[in-house]
Amino acid sequence: MDVLKIILTVVQVLLAIALITAVVLQSGRSAGLSGTISGGAETLFGKKKGLDELLGKVTIAVAILLGALCLILAILR
Repeated sequence: MDVLKIILTVVQVLLAIALITAVVLQSGRSAGLSGTISGGAETLFGKKKGLDELLGKVTIAVAILLGALCLILAILR
């Protein structure tokens, strides 16, 4: 049982690193007048749209997996 906890803890750390990486790689949502002028053109023409959508889905999936793993580890302890 101790080996299982160690393996799940290592997976938990790896998922946390993956979640941080996915969030950091996403482009920011610009707000205000400067965001409207500079960021509006990128949204209009779809620049990086596919990558941002993929990173958004990856973020959600990794966050769900990380949450479930945290619950499993809490039950095992």
